[in-house]
Formats: sequence, C-alpha cells, structure tokens
Amino acid sequence: MIPVQGFDGQNVAVLGLGRSGLSAARSLRDGGAVPICWDDSAAARAVAEGEGLTCRDLSKPGAFDDVAWLIVSPGIPHLYPAPNPVIAAAWAAGVPVDNDIGLFFQSLAGQAWDEFDTIPKVIAVTGSNGKSTTAALIHHILTASGRESQLAGNIGRGVLDIDPPGNGGVVVLELSSYQTDLARALTPDVAVFTNLSPDHLDRHAGLGGYFAAKRRLFAEGGPDRAIIGVDEDEGRYMANQLSAGRGDDRVIRISSAQKLSGPGWDVFALKGFLSEWRKGKQVASIDLRQIKSLSGEHNHQNACAAYAACRTLGLAPRQIEAAFASFAGLPHRSQIIAERGGVTFVNDSKATNVDSALKALLAFRNIRWICGGLQKEGGLEPLAAGFGNVLRAYVIGREASAFALGLPGVETEICTTMQAAVAKAAADAQPGDTVLLAPAAASFDQYDSFEKRGEDFIAQVQTVAERS
Repeated sequence: MIPVQGFDGQNVAVLGLGRSGLSAARSLRDGGAVPICWDDSAAARAVAEGEGLTCRDLSKPGAFDDVAWLIVSPGIPHLYPAPNPVIAAAWAAGVPVDNDIGLFFQSLAGQAWDEFDTIPKVIAVTGSNGKSTTAALIHHILTASGRESQLAGNIGRGVLDIDPPGNGGVVVLELSSYQTDLARALTPDVAVFTNLSPDHLDRHAGLGGYFAAKRRLFAEGGPDRAIIGVDEDEGRYMANQLSAGRGDDRVIRISSAQKLSGPGWDVFALKGFLSEWRKGKQVASIDLRQIKSLSGEHNHQNACAAYAACRTLGLAPRQIEAAFASFAGLPHRSQIIAERGGVTFVNDSKATNVDSALKALLAFRNIRWICGGLQKEGGLEPLAAGFGNVLRAYVIGREASAFALGLPGVETEICTTMQAAVAKAAADAQPGDTVLLAPAAASFDQYDSFEKRGEDFIAQVQTVAERS
C-alpha cells in the first residue's frame, strides 16, 4: 500500500466505494488522514463500515464544513453530462476535488528513495484502444528482463494498493480518460498515448473534451519522455506541441500505418516488422509476424509503444524481442481460445467500440463474426472497411435486428444470445475460418461487463468443443 501523504489528522471525504474508493480510503487512513466515506449503495457502505471506516451522507447540508479534500471514484461524473450533487457541494464549499491517481503521484516518493541508487520510474499509458495490452506488455517485458515492475491503475491493482517500489523499480499504469481528467497531480516519467477514436463522448461533452482529458497526462505532467501514436491528427498535433524541434528525441513517434523518418526518434511497424530509427538511422528490427498474441496492425502499434517505453529505460532490442515471444496476451483482447478442426476461435470482447472492432476485423481473414450489443454513438459505418474479411455476422444483443441493419452488404444471422451465435458460427465454419467475437458495442444490455461477455463466449466455445 502507498500511504497518502499531506493530510495527517485532516478529514478527507471519499465519494464512491468501489475498488479505487476503498483503496483510497485505506491509504488515507494509513497515512494519518481521517477518511469520511459515502456511497449511494447501502451494501458498499456496509463493506466500508466493516473495515472500520466512517460513513457520512455527503449530500447533506454542511457535510463539507470540516472536510479538507474530496476524493472521487472514476465512474462518477464530475462535470459532464452533469456534475454529481456531492461534487457540486464540494465546489460550493471551496473543497478541492481530486482522485486516487492524484493521491498516488502526490504520495509515491518515500524517504527510502534517498538511499536508492536508481530512483523508481512511472510509465503511464493512455489512449482509446490498446492501452491495456500496451501496459501489460511493458510490464511483461520488464519482468521477463529481470526488472522489478508492478502493473496498476485501470488494469491490475488499484494505484494505491501496490507496494512501494524498490531500488530501480518501475510502476506501469494504465489510465483512462476518467482518471486523467480529474487528477491534480500527473507526473509520470514516461507517458504513452496510443491513439484516439470517439468514446465516452457524453462524459466529456464531445470528442474535444475527450482528447483534452487524455492530453492532460502530457500537458500537466511534463514527462521526461513522451511516446505518441501519430496515426491520427490528434497524435500528430500533440507530438508537435510537445517537441522543441525535429531532432527532439524526448518525443518518440510511433506508427503502425506509415514509415516514419527524420532526425528524431521513431518506432513503427509495417508488413509485420517493427523498426526503430534514431537520427535518421535504423537501430533495430523485430519480426512480429509469428507472435500470435500480437497479431494485427493494432497489436503491432501496441508493440511499438511498449518497445519504445522499454527502450527509454535502457533495455536492449534483443531483450524486448525475447519478451515479445513469451507474451501470452490479455483476456478478452484478441485472445485465442481454441483451434479445432482448422477453425480458430478468438475472444475480443474488449472491442466495445467501432474502432477497436474494425482493427480486429482487419487482423483476421475468413471471419465468422459475432457482434452486437448496446450500440454507442456514431453508428457502424466505419466498420465497412473490414467487411471484406467477413463471411457472415452472427448478431447478439437485445436489439440484434436493429444492429444487423447497420451492416449493409454483410450476410447476417440474428442469434440474440451468445449460445446460439457460437453454436451457429461453429457449425458453419470451415478449415481456415476464424470465429471472432468483436462486438463493436457495449455489453450492458445482456452482461455486467465485457469480461462477463467474453467469459460466456469462452464457455460456449468449450461446450461446442466437447460435443464435437
């Protein structure tokens, strides 16, 4: 645990008692603060009270009279589409609002650091798609290379639940826009921006607000190194803003769609080969084509980002290449579940938006595509670029018929349930086909999370395999 510093003896309110809220309350208490907790859920309050934490209804008049700070869980809107009433009350009372990410950066450094030969580092990864895989891959490379590494944030453990890093230790964080948008302290040593595509637009009042939340990690934090995906205009803009000139190697540009050149520091992947260039000369090349856990252009971008991050810490290209080969991938992200009779079953339940689903469609051929769910804003039109790889779509979800209408030119079958979709896709599949779950939609019409949806897919695949 990272004890929170700076609030000894002060009351600090905590709104939301999920994983990050409870973690923040514990760390505040461990650092000498007095956490005052609240959640609308009686069950969540009962858990906190069972740990000896004090709960108080923060929506009552005068609730902030004796409070120094308010810590908000990431799932609670603080500005758009409308501020939570408790947050609005904190504003009115002049109480600063923060989150656990801000507390983490404020409190990470301890007295033991004075004795370290090598100061610990923090690598923070954000972006629309690929940030979980990129963060996990960085952590895997560091661990495989014998470096102390901990993975936390929007993946793995809560940021305040990790152990204080040791001499030369590295903390790898995956950070969502919900987390970067509110944190008062954002000071990573290395910051990674993978890409940008429309998502969470209601929470950020549009694409500009969403990008601004991501950009805070760089503009507010001032990292020593910034690794920027430049395959979208927003990435090119940010790389230009952060760079002091063409040869400024504090900014590392990455791409999976174009060759990058110039006097700076570039990492890109084309036709399955990752290349590193510095000062106009090629430094290294890695063949990614046989690494199944990193298949597809989107995963090649993730590999470029992870490679660049690890290079900033002094790892050699061959160390990174060896670690790539042993990376198993993440559950629900282009996860190969089974190979049966020449048919491959792939779970990409994390493809909850159109952009991530399109990348999955472009990564495979002869696809029996399981898709559908709770549609997000923006429509399905961008998916058309991947329809050439789709043999048939098996549509799930409560609004499966409406979803299917958004797939013109694709042969569709309305299945509604995962059980029916997997059974039908498996029955239709021929050797060389891929049965791919890439929903292009949220899961909440049928499941509590994309993880639950992916687990159902895995269970149905196992059932089909047992019957054959």
